[in-house]
Amino acid sequence: MGQAASQSVSAAPSVPASCPIDHSATKSSAPAKCPIDHTKASSTTPPPAQCPISHDAPADGINPLNQMPTLSQAPAAHQATALPTDRETSTIPRDESARWEYPSPQQFYNALVRKGWETPEEHVETMVQIHNFLNEQAWQEILKWEKKENPEVQPQLARFMGRPGELSPKARFWLFAGWLLPTRFNNEPPFDRHDWVVRRRGGEEVRYVIDYYSAPPEPDGSPVFSLDVRPALDSVGSIKQRILAASEDVWANFREESRRNSSQGAH
Repeated sequence: MGQAASQSVSAAPSVPASCPIDHSATKSSAPAKCPIDHTKASSTTPPPAQCPISHDAPADGINPLNQMPTLSQAPAAHQATALPTDRETSTIPRDESARWEYPSPQQFYNALVRKGWETPEEHVETMVQIHNFLNEQAWQEILKWEKKENPEVQPQLARFMGRPGELSPKARFWLFAGWLLPTRFNNEPPFDRHDWVVRRRGGEEVRYVIDYYSAPPEPDGSPVFSLDVRPALDSVGSIKQRILAASEDVWANFREESRRNSSQGAH
């Protein structure tokens, strides 16, 4: 699916207009990437936040489902404001009986502190809301792909990994296109990348690549994001899915252009 087919989502209906990702709350103090530390850490490293998250990390502290250590709910040093430790349950199934959970505001703040980001404590809860919102939107995009394969079966998110700073081949292509034709294509890289492994009925696993882009804000300043979600090109089935989707996009654009031309000719 091309760059123009990426799903744009606005956080305005669900959350206030401040976000950890290149927006007004942290624009001056944090780089434009996901605040969650997705890099693999040892058990001696201070624990970062994560999204979604598992309760049952193994003894060495690294959870193989998300390559993240266990999380602390304790306040950070010099923290002046108490933050909630409640965690929101997502709509994303882990298995037949459980769903993934998001980090609490306290865990999220601990991750920001660990990364050295100067984040006002009063903005953390809003940041968590937007972070969760983006993950929910990504899952909805995955469901659109999966329903084309089997509309009757609910897939599950088996595991995932954040890969910030690691551009996908498609993101590299669009950056090159933006360099060649800056007036036509976006020349800004995605601020984050996730790889999600989806489990289908029967145990089949399919890897999805998610590129997160910042889009121009709404007139009122509300942040807008563009999510490019697609199956990775690492299996015959996923390649077929991508080809069919690209063909559908081409035909849809052709029909729309023909309709406009016919409408103009009628006048």
